[in-house]
Amino acid sequence: MKRKAGLLVGVICILTTHGFAQVTNPNPGTISGSNTDTVYNVITTAVPFLAITPDARHAALGDAGVGTSPDANSAYWNAGKLAFIDKKYGGAASYTPWLGKIINDMWIFSLAGFYKLDKEQAIAASMKYFDLGDIFITEDGQNGTNFNPREFAFDMTYSRKLSENLSVGLTGRYIHSNLTGSFGPNGSSDARPASTAAADIGVYYTKPLQSLKASNLTLGMMISNIGGKVSYSNSTNRDFLPTNLRIGGTYTTELDLYNSFTFVLDFNKLLVPTIDKGQTVIGGMFGSFDRSGKEELHEVMTSLGVEYWYNKIVAARLGYFNEAKDKGNRKYMTFGVGFRSKNIFGIDIAYLVPTNKRENPLAETFRFTLIFHMNQKSVEEESVTD
Repeated sequence: MKRKAGLLVGVICILTTHGFAQVTNPNPGTISGSNTDTVYNVITTAVPFLAITPDARHAALGDAGVGTSPDANSAYWNAGKLAFIDKKYGGAASYTPWLGKIINDMWIFSLAGFYKLDKEQAIAASMKYFDLGDIFITEDGQNGTNFNPREFAFDMTYSRKLSENLSVGLTGRYIHSNLTGSFGPNGSSDARPASTAAADIGVYYTKPLQSLKASNLTLGMMISNIGGKVSYSNSTNRDFLPTNLRIGGTYTTELDLYNSFTFVLDFNKLLVPTIDKGQTVIGGMFGSFDRSGKEELHEVMTSLGVEYWYNKIVAARLGYFNEAKDKGNRKYMTFGVGFRSKNIFGIDIAYLVPTNKRENPLAETFRFTLIFHMNQKSVEEESVTD
């Protein structure tokens, strides 16, 4: 599919370099809350595709998942979760159409796999690929060339139990983004792909609760995409990665042998300063808290979700995501279903509907995840956590 570069390239670049489904900041550095028009202080980052939910299960839970039960996609949500997975190995493949309502050649593909080393250790590998479709770039209205903007990331994760209830995990990530190619004649432009490395750290706590019904409480915290700033040119100006702090938890209760509910709550905050003053990565993380208390609260995004399982075979999911009006104004409901065959193979489907007039690249789009898990052996070696 060919498109004129002009306006569309601009739209693509805004979507990819200025934040996922966010508006640009018309008044950078101005504190919101004036008595007249709303002032937007949207935080902008490079490679925001890293913050897009890769799998359909958590997409259907309002993009919440730092404290949910572990599965093949756990490394994205909380690297610490993998140590508690009760399967020997498994994997997942996910597909997400992008701007599916208006074009058909932009999509995100994610692939993840894990292996349980022993009762207390697990490793994982994953990748995310974002294809922005084919574009036809012209400079003089006559001569031009085809170009395919794309981004990808490769991850390696290690997760370990520290006790019967607590675990930690670390992820290393390589990121590559090629959005511009060489726009000038014969490659005269200084545009170039951007590459960098990043790391995640996650903590996971799970505890059975004493009650009339079998229930469980989990808490999680994850700091993701701690890494070097990137640039798409030879310029000294470099952009922050979408370094993110996610805190949340879940409460699961089993009504009987067949029916269970899980209630999910996540809070997210970008650890990126509203105004880039040339800070280092660590300086930028601390600088993300330099606003007033009201401004800081506005930067916290909330995700809510409910997951129902019948006999561990069929699942129904409902979620809601909320972002402050002056920070992007994303507000949407999510829905989804899941199916498992003998708790080994499965499929998850998610669907998103905005609840305000703010457009969303995933609006009214189905997302899919195929998963498989292989069970642990019946006899396990003794763990140091026992």
